[in-house]
Amino acid sequence: MTIADLAARCRGEMIPLTGKFSYFSIVPIADEDLRHYLRDPIAALPPMVITSLPQVNMILAPYLEKGGVASGPRSGDAVSFERPADTRQIAIAQWEEEESVLLVFGIKDIEVADYHYQFYSTVASLVADRLPQDVQERFHRTIREELTAEVHGEVDERSWHLKQALLRRQTNVRKETKLFREYARQAFEDTLTLYLHGTCCDIDVETGPRQMPSRYLRRRLELLLSLYPPPEGYAVLPEHLKAR
Repeated sequence: MTIADLAARCRGEMIPLTGKFSYFSIVPIADEDLRHYLRDPIAALPPMVITSLPQVNMILAPYLEKGGVASGPRSGDAVSFERPADTRQIAIAQWEEEESVLLVFGIKDIEVADYHYQFYSTVASLVADRLPQDVQERFHRTIREELTAEVHGEVDERSWHLKQALLRRQTNVRKETKLFREYARQAFEDTLTLYLHGTCCDIDVETGPRQMPSRYLRRRLELLLSLYPPPEGYAVLPEHLKAR
């Protein structure tokens, strides 16, 4: 079944979780697994993040298979009950409607930690698409300060590659251009993914030659902490965990 067909068929079957989130599971799922896949990661979302999201409908499926590329979102992505070839398998499919978004996750043979990363990465992308002007300006200011200081590295692969493209192709890297906006948006998305994932789960930032220095990463996380305070009872940075 394609994601387009699935969206039409399951529209009236969604089970509410919160004011913004509903779900439907194609596979039998125990209540404990439901907590790991839905309740825990949603409960850890900052209230200001939830406010900025559209209505989110989530479907848990066994596998997802990549379809052809149409105009707009990939309309040929499909649910599969048998594991597709590695080159065809995808972790998530997204279908946006006027006032809501459908997220379909293939959860079979996927570690919960990897699922959490995919979930928070998708939420961060939805937030980045709807970023208020004042929030965008504050993050852009941080990015420009990093570029001026010639800070090496990035949070994740996608922002790393866009940063390298900006440094190669643009002389004045602080200038507001398409390249700068693409890089800054991805840097925001990757940083927010890390922030949200770290709020829910105890994770470590992998060190490596492409990882930005911890003091600059901390500055970004502190900015997000001021913009999107975590829910009561949740900690982000180690000292907050000790205080709690």
